[in-house]
Amino acid sequence: MSQTNFLIGRGELLTNDIKGPKRKPGKAEVYTFQEAARRLAPQFSETAEALDTLPSDACPGDFGVARLTMNPSYIARSFFPVAMLRTVGLESVGSRTVKVMPDGWTKKGAPQECTTTELFVAGKRQAFRNLNGWTQQVELESDEALDLAHIERFSAFAPEQRIATYGGKKDRFFEVGIHLLPDENRLFVQRAFAKYAKGVEVKVHSDLGFTAGNLWFVPVEGKHSNIERLAEFVFVRVIRPMPKLRGMRPVPRTGGVSVGCRLPTEQPLSSEPKVAILDGGLPKHHAIGPWLRSYRVLDEDAADDPEGLEHGLAVTSAFLFGPIQPNGVADRPFAYVDHLRVLDKDADTEDPLELYRTLGFVEEVLLSRQYQFINLSLGPDLPIEDTDVHAWTSVIDDLLSDGDTLMTVAIGNNGEMDQLSGNARVQVPSDCVNALAVGAANDTEASWARAPYSAVGPGRSPGVVKPDLMAFGGDATKYFHVLSPSKKPVLAPQLGTSFASPYLLRSAVGIRAILGAELAPLAIKALLVHAADPSTHDKLEVGWGKVPEDLMSIITCPAGVARVVYQGELKPGKYLRATLPLPAGGLSGNIRLTATFCYASPTDPQDAAAYTRAGLETVFRPNDEKIKDGKANADTKGFFDMKKYATEEERRSDMGKWETVLHGSKRMRGSSLNNPVFDIHYNAREAGGRATGAEKIRYALIITVEAPKYADLYNDILRAYAKTLVPIQPQVSLPIRIR
Repeated sequence: MSQTNFLIGRGELLTNDIKGPKRKPGKAEVYTFQEAARRLAPQFSETAEALDTLPSDACPGDFGVARLTMNPSYIARSFFPVAMLRTVGLESVGSRTVKVMPDGWTKKGAPQECTTTELFVAGKRQAFRNLNGWTQQVELESDEALDLAHIERFSAFAPEQRIATYGGKKDRFFEVGIHLLPDENRLFVQRAFAKYAKGVEVKVHSDLGFTAGNLWFVPVEGKHSNIERLAEFVFVRVIRPMPKLRGMRPVPRTGGVSVGCRLPTEQPLSSEPKVAILDGGLPKHHAIGPWLRSYRVLDEDAADDPEGLEHGLAVTSAFLFGPIQPNGVADRPFAYVDHLRVLDKDADTEDPLELYRTLGFVEEVLLSRQYQFINLSLGPDLPIEDTDVHAWTSVIDDLLSDGDTLMTVAIGNNGEMDQLSGNARVQVPSDCVNALAVGAANDTEASWARAPYSAVGPGRSPGVVKPDLMAFGGDATKYFHVLSPSKKPVLAPQLGTSFASPYLLRSAVGIRAILGAELAPLAIKALLVHAADPSTHDKLEVGWGKVPEDLMSIITCPAGVARVVYQGELKPGKYLRATLPLPAGGLSGNIRLTATFCYASPTDPQDAAAYTRAGLETVFRPNDEKIKDGKANADTKGFFDMKKYATEEERRSDMGKWETVLHGSKRMRGSSLNNPVFDIHYNAREAGGRATGAEKIRYALIITVEAPKYADLYNDILRAYAKTLVPIQPQVSLPIRIR
């Protein structure tokens, strides 16, 4: 029997720091300083006048907030107008992406409507009154003058622009996103808002609020007419009706013959991985006891939600066993599991405030840092939008930004709704950049497609590729069978992204169970993306594709294939060179290179246009002997197709580089490779501008070399790098076949 070739580890030992290239000169200017001052003068005056009409108690500390829209040619981080804002006494408190028709741009041809960045700038109302006078004193060619010339529009943030929608006539619960001042006492804004809200007869539920970045998300209660007055408070970013929690979507069943199965007799493959399912609880009678490490109720004073119990058991069953064949034997679990009830009877009442209560329980679990693997198959019944980041997404992303936890999130079952209106888009919080958003495939076989109910992309930029991955979730012709409430193993037919998500987490935990602690959760995330197959499906429907049913195909290398894992840290502003290992004599014939980068990023929730604080610029240099005259480094060749991540104008700025997952594959001649490398530059930003004191971030890189004519490629690479690379060996005794 031939040996099994497992993943090659310690690729990070093939990396080294290098010196960065020289900066390129700045780009051409759209407007001269004089043109910019002339264009903006009336806008500055109108903004100051609009702010002066607001009641003083809506402007605590005499602050106002306005909208500064950048010309689309200048939305890269390097053009952030830091010099101007500092000089005039304004500061950015947030940003979002908007579409504008600019009066001019640097591209050829007449300007067209395109995407740009809009900053929310705060300052004393006197600072806004002084803007026109300031433009008369600015020195030409100064940084402040350049910043002014990069502004397309300047306007007040009108109260009606802060209200996303009033919802239905009966809606009286709303969630409010409020800008907090970055360097000042946050209580100043929060107390002023509570006082102002009381004055306009709106009740604020401060005890349920969440702070994420420089945003405070808080539920309020009031009539539509009073909400309109509430929107005058200058630090309000957005007001929208409080969304409901997603329905549990159990498949309705009629009475009849129940179908059973046999459960495995063995313990889980490993007792090491710490796994939590956050859901609706477990019924009194169930058959998962031997694999349940613990069951915890996060609110002991609340009663169970009967539908929640059935859903919670089904989701936990999907993680432990995957889809179970009726009358068959369930697959052996890879690990024990903890079930934590974050959803209870109170969440099913008419009181929509329970949405925030549930998020509080999710936050509590993540803050405990007890788990490496978590599944969440519930959330708001709310498709994502491009302009603002939701409280659920903000809180979860922040707590996953260290890369220590792999969390799978179901994307929602709204895929059959209207796509043009955005109602079929992935639901909050599956737009997290630090989690894995999972959609549902309709089959386990090669002929799979997106299940019709499974939500669709795109995600918000950054985070364009959503869903991240697909896993079987069942459909009307092939159900996902799970355990139902009973002491005996009785099956229930189900379908939904609620089951695809824990089934995918099962694969992640399976990799950890087999290969042990040498692979960090971030590397496992990268491996799953790396192995995913989109087949012929549209990326908007299936993301990177469906993860293989056979785990061994992810963690082993067949003849002619070598798969190498790199895990490490990146320093802000520095360049890292990662060498691709090749056999001593190089390669010939046609080959294929595939690479996947994953990194965990801190986030700025108030900056929807600059959400991730970390970005990678990655270039591929295939041949170190091909160097242009006067250049220090070898020629580059495109590898990651940025069309996957951004529109043309977004790519021209730098939007694509802020994606936390990069995946690409190229075919080439083996002879074209000579000491090939990836050069990786970690950019750091904060609140859309340059970062100060940025932290190191973790990354994982998976590289696969496929050379069909080179059967012993794997062993020859190990021989060539005998002092650095090693196979990652299984830490458990494996059965003949793993699923």
